[in-house]
Amino acid sequence: MLKLHGYFRSSAAYRVRIALNLKNIPHELAFVHLTRGGGEQFAAAYTSLNSQQLVPTLQDGNLALTQSLAIIEYLDEKFPNPPLLAGKAADRARIRAIALAIACEIHPLNNLRVLKYLTGTLKLSEETKNQWYRHWVDTGLQALEQKLSTEKATGRFCHGDRVSLADVCLVPQLANARRYSVPLESYPTLTRIEANCLALDAFSKAAPQNQPDAE
Repeated sequence: MLKLHGYFRSSAAYRVRIALNLKNIPHELAFVHLTRGGGEQFAAAYTSLNSQQLVPTLQDGNLALTQSLAIIEYLDEKFPNPPLLAGKAADRARIRAIALAIACEIHPLNNLRVLKYLTGTLKLSEETKNQWYRHWVDTGLQALEQKLSTEKATGRFCHGDRVSLADVCLVPQLANARRYSVPLESYPTLTRIEANCLALDAFSKAAPQNQPDAE
């Protein structure tokens, strides 16, 4: 059986939980607390699985996979139904572009280790750190809102009326934004798509507050 190592608040782990649920793939969860005891991700046993000391890690037998988007594409190839990268080449490129805009442009700037560096090493105040966070989240979300609100390819979800990798990335990012009190009223298209996603069990069951390790 597959084993997912993650943390309930991790946006990246949240993405993989959604994908596993959408595909109804049996799996077990292993919990890596990112702040307890200085961070369980730094323990030797976990580092042997993931040299980046990040979550998630997906174990499939002797194979240990890292990086959420790579994991999800692996799942999509091994368990193709329902596909998260469907359609023609242009469709798949658009889905990837939206997903990468979130996973590579927005999310890294609000990763826990980045925020800890701002307050720990650079000695920024909590308020200054949060202002920094909100600035970059707003910058990314504004671009996404403009794209999704003006392109005809947008439907009930980020791309048409079928859930895709783009939605799997969007929902955790908006959850993260709310955690840091980022106002989302300016993003009606994003929040509409989010609501459509959260109406599905695969998304709601994957939510941070519904995880066994939630605090």
